[in-house]
Amino acid sequence: MALGLWLATAALVLIPLGAIVVLAVRGGEFGVLLQGEVLEASVNSLVSAVGSAVAAVAVGTALAVLCERTDLAGRRALRLFAFSPMLIPPFVGAIAWLGIAGPSSPLNLWWRSMFGGPLWSVYGADGVILLLTVHSYPIVMLIVTAALRRIPADLEQAARISGAGPVRSLLTVTVPLLRPALVSSFVLVAVGNLADFGIPSIIGLPERFTTLATLVYRYLQSGTVDNPLGVVAAIGVVLIVIALIGLLADARIGKPRVELDASASRAEALSLGRARVPVSIVTWLAVLAVTVLPLLALLMQTLLRAPGVPLAFENLTLDHLVEAVTSANALTGATNSVLLAVGAAIVCGVLGLAIGVVGTRTRVVGSRAMHAVMMLPQAVPGIVIGVAWLVLAPRIGLFNTPWLILCAYITSFTAIVLQAVTAPLAGTPSSAEEAARISGAGPLRALADISARLAAPAAISGAVLVAVTAVRELTLSVLLLSPGSQTLGVAIFNLQQAGAFSTASALSLVVALLGLAVIGLATGRVTSGGAGSKGM
Repeated sequence: MALGLWLATAALVLIPLGAIVVLAVRGGEFGVLLQGEVLEASVNSLVSAVGSAVAAVAVGTALAVLCERTDLAGRRALRLFAFSPMLIPPFVGAIAWLGIAGPSSPLNLWWRSMFGGPLWSVYGADGVILLLTVHSYPIVMLIVTAALRRIPADLEQAARISGAGPVRSLLTVTVPLLRPALVSSFVLVAVGNLADFGIPSIIGLPERFTTLATLVYRYLQSGTVDNPLGVVAAIGVVLIVIALIGLLADARIGKPRVELDASASRAEALSLGRARVPVSIVTWLAVLAVTVLPLLALLMQTLLRAPGVPLAFENLTLDHLVEAVTSANALTGATNSVLLAVGAAIVCGVLGLAIGVVGTRTRVVGSRAMHAVMMLPQAVPGIVIGVAWLVLAPRIGLFNTPWLILCAYITSFTAIVLQAVTAPLAGTPSSAEEAARISGAGPLRALADISARLAAPAAISGAVLVAVTAVRELTLSVLLLSPGSQTLGVAIFNLQQAGAFSTASALSLVVALLGLAVIGLATGRVTSGGAGSKGM
């Protein structure tokens, strides 16, 4: 059983990533990394990834502290609103923000009529960083919230007894203990945003803000270089190295140096005093501005006959919505996305549960290493995984088939299920399996009846998350697109690139609302006290 799981792990992780390294070495295209456009794209990727990660950590930590440690008005409802950007695909969020701060948005049109120029255009580097931050801070908020709930309230109470005020005890006791969570969330967000494709392609490219993800896509689609796969493999190796450096930094810097005992007492909420009303108003307005306002902008773009026309009853129509849900491209994309998502969910659920059981509940040689290898794609940018399977496709007969996208999904998303089942498996006492063995069950029967059965609900929840994540995925699909395998994300992206902005907005609105409904149900337990996982 362990050998079979190792073969699956090698086929899904080690061989694809190894293929990129081998192709890069054989291709000898590392010199292209010093060319002007690659250096510019690298700098842009680094600036956008680091800048958005720093901002996301600041915003996510502030919201987590306000919701968990203060008497902020309506903080429970605010927490639900604050998590919603994580439930909307980033490229859909980018399209929504075009209706808020795009050149033809009502705000900019009015400002231009009054002062001769737009107030602010979302296109460009600042827009990319802003939107990456908006779609990343919920991950930080999840991680920091979970860390806050693990900090014993006795420590803050001891500081208060010693004479420290509420604010000082929070800043000198609680915040320093959050350092491992802050470092982990920074690394997770930075690595994820380093190769994000949707936001830079929609928001950055119109202002010639090119990142590594958009540059790789251009190389593969336009053939502007002689050896595109070799060049892309060289870029992929650099991204893998950056991801590994981030993991090592997280393991070394973010490792907790203290052990905290559990506390039965609940942390006392910090009274904001006179600042409670203004702080609550400012926080609520900021959260609503980045959660509800984009959805309203999508709705307006969907209903208006054309971008930029005045918002009046005679200019409203449902034609774009009807076209979005009835067009052949949308229906094909939706069908393919659902089939691929269901297939990925089933395979990831079974494989993640099996590797979790073997890696956590057995002493098989190499089982923990197998667990760590399968978790590696969580730290590797999705564009690297897509390129890896693109390199392997001709050699394994999957080129120009939807199976290629399915393989990439399984590589990227098995870690979600594995992460979901690890906690319940680690918390299961070994005495339960020992009792089964005493009752006559063999080793495999004990694992199946006790460990696997107890972790099955977590595996199912993880598989649901895989399904809804795969349905809205764009980076892998747009790289591995083949005739007849168009996904929903690619359909929206193509509409946007073709200038059908209203139809793209209508389809994005449908995806956003369905995503909020389905993912909200699937992640309900997570938002009430779980930890975060990688985002698409």
